[in-house]
Amino acid sequence: MSAVETPRKIEVFPVIGLEVHAQLKTRSKMFCGCPVTVGAPANVATCPICLGFPGTLPVVNREAITLALRLATAAGSTIHRESEFSRKNYFYPDLPKGYQISQYDRPFSTGGAIAIDTPNGEKAIRLVRIHVEEDAGKLLHETPYDDVPEDVSLIDWNLRSPDEAASYLTELRRLVRYTAVCDGDMEKGSLRCDANVSVRASETAPFGTRVEIKNLNSIRFVAKAIEHEIERQARVLERGERVVQETRLWDEKAGRTVAMRSKEEAHDYRYFPEPDLGLLVVDDAWIREATSDMPELPRARRARFEASYELPAQDAETLVAARALADYFERVVAAGAPARLAANWMTGEVLRWMKERRVSIEDALAFPVSPERLAGLLRLVEGGEISAASAKDVLVEMLDSPADAAAIVAARGLGRIRDTGALEVAVAEVVAASADQVALYRSGKTQTFGWFVGQVMKKTGGRADPAAVREALTRALGAPGA
Repeated sequence: MSAVETPRKIEVFPVIGLEVHAQLKTRSKMFCGCPVTVGAPANVATCPICLGFPGTLPVVNREAITLALRLATAAGSTIHRESEFSRKNYFYPDLPKGYQISQYDRPFSTGGAIAIDTPNGEKAIRLVRIHVEEDAGKLLHETPYDDVPEDVSLIDWNLRSPDEAASYLTELRRLVRYTAVCDGDMEKGSLRCDANVSVRASETAPFGTRVEIKNLNSIRFVAKAIEHEIERQARVLERGERVVQETRLWDEKAGRTVAMRSKEEAHDYRYFPEPDLGLLVVDDAWIREATSDMPELPRARRARFEASYELPAQDAETLVAARALADYFERVVAAGAPARLAANWMTGEVLRWMKERRVSIEDALAFPVSPERLAGLLRLVEGGEISAASAKDVLVEMLDSPADAAAIVAARGLGRIRDTGALEVAVAEVVAASADQVALYRSGKTQTFGWFVGQVMKKTGGRADPAAVREALTRALGAPGA
């Protein structure tokens, strides 16, 4: 709500449904052999089949179905052994055949859920269906971009707030990435979302008139568009007017939704079974093949990180945000680094480096320092061979060098100072140069002790053992108040 708006006078209860299109990671399109060439010049990967020429026949892409099986299994959906493709008839410039091959009353799978975290605990967002379809082409306006070939669409109708919608999309994107079904890149259109929003007077009142917001390409935009649409519909009702069923677009610059066209109903599309394709039959062997190498799913992995590695919940959540990041962490631990220390460095130094260089966490295994080399550095820190401050300097050098941490520490003389005589000299020099601070300490102001520790650590380049420094300073300064 902007500063110039006044609070609405009525309370409304929103109902939010999301339809998410995930472009499957196949090499060819859904019903023909044309390659998937996202970003290539327009119409370089087309054929009589995808252009709908008379006499051509579509053939189902087996890999697309295999990937859809993986997603349906991960979401706990019921996979139907037989499903049917239908023709969805409508005219639009990006639809060369005049119809879209989709699924309607006999979809690929139904049910299932995506769990999200809310302030009140975990909530399961129920799925209505997962179906497989071809996508239309793409109208080119300003940026050349090829068509997006095949989709899995997921729809749910039990979201109640923009925050829940954003959490659901975040969790779903993580799921499709973990299962290698889709790259989840919303900016490139690999994952797209249409939001259906309605409001009603109470949680038990009949559903209101729904409005669809098309082609939202970021999770942030989804949340903002839904929030605005809830407010817009509430104000329409407040004025005693009727919400019109329509399709709207999100105008990010204006911060509002704008009308696009009146909303079609299912009968407007004149669905009927696709005559050129038989039933899609999925047997148990195909399901086993598709799911034989399913990874541990992100929420289960997060729970294991908390239990097995005793990580704080926030650290575990950060590490499982991407499969590659979680894999990197586990390899660091497997190479001998303490789990808590590894998590601290992963969520700190490693992610900082990636953020500064705009490296996606999905590419964590491309971090210049291998998990095994990082583990070697962390073992030195854990063993007290090197200070945390020096370890950060070593990591900087490791980013541009193939050398192991131990070799860099030895070459630069960054190891802990073990010579007690040298430490005593450093302490004596700090005490001798700090007469005023010494007087304060000896007068009873013991909080100055930490200042002395800092000065000695600075003088030794952070290489002195803190415990040894405290012992030496206690001897040098004497008892406070004496």
